Amino acid sequence: VQLVESGGGLVQTGDSLRLSCAASGRGFSSYTMGWFRQAPGKERELVAGVSWSGGDTYYADSVKGRFTISRDNAKNTVYLQMNSLKPEDTAVYYCAATSWSHATTPEKYDYWGQGTQVTVSS
Repeated sequence: VQLVESGGGLVQTGDSLRLSCAASGRGFSSYTMGWFRQAPGKERELVAGVSWSGGDTYYADSVKGRFTISRDNAKNTVYLQMNSLKPEDTAVYYCAATSWSHATTPEKYDYWGQGTQVTVSS
């Protein structure tokens, strides 16, 4: 499966952004999907994940209550709604797909997009 992210940009503290990840290829609806981010000098970390059905979602503590992950299997797309953005949310955001359930580490994800930059100014 091929993944393409979009929706990143430069925003101010407190603003919102919605990232999209469009998938092509077979099997999207069977994959757990995740959003990760990587800031300069830091390791890639899970931001949020969603099960194949959308029924199970999970988040990093740092984004709980501010970010929402969702998916539309009819459109082969997964979204990340980001509200109340903070400067510490600045990073390259990646979407990824895995056959594992409730996968939280990058090593368990098989397919990755190219990333989209999110920059939050103070």
